[in-house]
Amino acid sequence: MTDIERIRELAREIREFALSPEMERRRKLWTDHNSLHFTRPPIYIRSIPFKEFPQAKELICQDPKLRKLEYDFLLKRYYMQLRDDTITEPFLTVRASVDINPKGIYGVPAALGEKLPGVMAAAYKPTIVEEEDVKKLHVHPYTVNEEKTAHSVAWYQEVLDGILDVAVDRQAPLCGMWQNDISTLLAKMRGLEEIMWDSYDRPEWLADLVAWMRDRILEHIDQTEAKGGFRLCNHQNQAMPYCRELESPCASDKPVSTKQLWGYMAAQEFTTFGPDMFDEFMFSYQQPILERYGLVAYGCCEDLTKKIPIIKRLKNLRRIAVSPFADAGKCAEQIGRDYVLSWRPNPSTACSRGVDEAFVRSEMRRVIDIFDENHCVWDITLKDLETTGGDPTAIVRWTAIVRDELEKHYS
Repeated sequence: MTDIERIRELAREIREFALSPEMERRRKLWTDHNSLHFTRPPIYIRSIPFKEFPQAKELICQDPKLRKLEYDFLLKRYYMQLRDDTITEPFLTVRASVDINPKGIYGVPAALGEKLPGVMAAAYKPTIVEEEDVKKLHVHPYTVNEEKTAHSVAWYQEVLDGILDVAVDRQAPLCGMWQNDISTLLAKMRGLEEIMWDSYDRPEWLADLVAWMRDRILEHIDQTEAKGGFRLCNHQNQAMPYCRELESPCASDKPVSTKQLWGYMAAQEFTTFGPDMFDEFMFSYQQPILERYGLVAYGCCEDLTKKIPIIKRLKNLRRIAVSPFADAGKCAEQIGRDYVLSWRPNPSTACSRGVDEAFVRSEMRRVIDIFDENHCVWDITLKDLETTGGDPTAIVRWTAIVRDELEKHYS
């Protein structure tokens, strides 16, 4: 089998699954759910440590680009055996060749320091060290290299031979997830501990920096809309972006506005800030960006228990994350059934070190009681799962137990 034959074989599997009755059932489930019509809570396995599984070692493609595509397709094949509600789409999203400063989106590096061998974590390595360093910041205007983009798209279309459609992500760099929330790149450029001190030692300077970043993001949104760069493949809500109010994801080349899209943000780096300071130094700057979108989701790993009243100021808020570090009961009381509650179980007690069936069932019954008591419309997102100890069956077993508990309760 040649590399191309291998890719096309996997692509046919994906297309068949993406167009199956099961996928249509899942699309309807998420459409109703995200529109606040109570359903059996959907399950979304967002994070899979696929590299440590035997399936990831079944690569046969020799061409590096095709080998990467093969890896991605094998991951989708793995998803096929899960009994969750992740939606597989019949298209592949390809990033356009968009101009970006080679030193970083803001003109300076914005990355964590080097990771030690065998260690997953890394320390922050600030590039804004002195106050005057903000003068180095610069963002390139939104520009797409149409020739390079067309060449890349043509390559994928030739490889896939019409089996899967090709969607092109043409949005400006500061419109994408983790680029548009201010918080992520701010902490990488300035340093996590440093922004904590700045809020006390130089609050006006920090506020000016955050406002400047907000304005650059809004400029990229304006520029993308003006040039027709947004597409329906640009939905982002850290779940399945289906609902009754917005058009569904697809490979259409038709330009859309942000009002036709889901938007998403978090502020994990501000989890240690109290509600007032979170609002003063971050959320008040995120709000005008988020309100450009049709519907939005907020929150990732941070504890939002005491910040939900602030987040609820968003006129278009639809989804709120309840992380493993949050108080599920207090969050449920505040969220009720006015928004979708996205509950994130602790991955380390889910299936990182084996699956304790009795514990999983007990935990599920606990949160079911909490969310039912508060009449919540809720779902489950398993994320940040860095390892299962190399056991590819752990996620499958955990998902089956969770689904069994949900189906017994909500049937």
